[in-house]
Amino acid sequence: MSLSRRNFIRNALYGVAGLALGRRVSAQPFNDELVLENTHNVAIPRGCQLRLVAESSQQVMASSSYNWHAAPDGGACFVTADNGWIYVSNSELRNNRGGVGALRFNASGEVIDAYPILTGTSRNCAGGRTPWQTWLSCEENGDTGLVYECDPTGQQAARVRPAMGAFNHEAVAVDPQSTICYMTEDVKDGCLYRFVPSQKNNLEHGRLEVAVANRQTLSWLPLPDASGSNTPTRYQVEEAARFKGGEGIVYDRRKVYFTTKIDNVVWCYHIDTGVLTRIYSAAQYQDPLLTGVDNIEVSASGEVLIAEDGGNMQIIALDHDYTPYILLQVFGQDRSEITGPAFSPDGQRLYFSSQRGRTGKSEDGLTYELRFPVS
Repeated sequence: MSLSRRNFIRNALYGVAGLALGRRVSAQPFNDELVLENTHNVAIPRGCQLRLVAESSQQVMASSSYNWHAAPDGGACFVTADNGWIYVSNSELRNNRGGVGALRFNASGEVIDAYPILTGTSRNCAGGRTPWQTWLSCEENGDTGLVYECDPTGQQAARVRPAMGAFNHEAVAVDPQSTICYMTEDVKDGCLYRFVPSQKNNLEHGRLEVAVANRQTLSWLPLPDASGSNTPTRYQVEEAARFKGGEGIVYDRRKVYFTTKIDNVVWCYHIDTGVLTRIYSAAQYQDPLLTGVDNIEVSASGEVLIAEDGGNMQIIALDHDYTPYILLQVFGQDRSEITGPAFSPDGQRLYFSSQRGRTGKSEDGLTYELRFPVS
């Protein structure tokens, strides 16, 4: 997203006064610059366009036999050689019915293919994009959850990466310089992990470490048993830092942002200094704009986007001073959650899903595209 487009969104959606951190805010800063897209009942920035690109349990296109998966969750976009792109999306179904689906777009933004890239796994929640253009899909499957490395094109079979640990995986963020992978764990006393590969761009072998806190600084200790076969991973290092329900995580410019759902906090870890700070906490507000923090994405200009699991069915953006404002809001789907925010490679489109759609059932998920005006 360009700086001019970022300013457009911020100015259009800033809403009523008083959104600065520490001040009382309205739960509905809704003004005439945020317009209701009547076809889908979604409030979007004036000048933007919204379309539904896939529906769970429905055939995506006539030329493909693939029905879009149920319970769409974390996602990411990948550029293709023909100047198009691929949007991948996890399926959070249980009992080996999960996996990952993909939508392929041409350079004009038309859907030209749809297909699975991972099947037979359980509760694929979020994940992360690698610098070498693969998708890491995480199983939120208790102490046995694993990470699977997937080819967005579907040409190569997905590969399990057991060296990255067996735990209730939520999401992964990869540092493109070192290819170290930072990972969240979705349990009430979860840890923050990092996987240090033995060879860059290769996740087959490496060292799994856990974060240890010393005031506001994190250090890292190796874990003796990455498989968790004897002791659950998070309990193998007694002094490990604890986080209350780790959710989405993303890398941006030597920082790693992640969310924790029980205390509704957005964190920022500074890779070069080891400092960990809270950039948003719902506890700072009498009437917080952002609750139910979950999947996370960063725009090209550095704004942090957080999808709400519940809350008011919004995607909230944190500006460069971490001031929150509404980017979009979905109405009439209160039994669902917003998942999978991801920008197209050119930053002009944002993909996201309503995991359980209008009915609250996983087989009725909806996946959207928000298109920004060309600046």
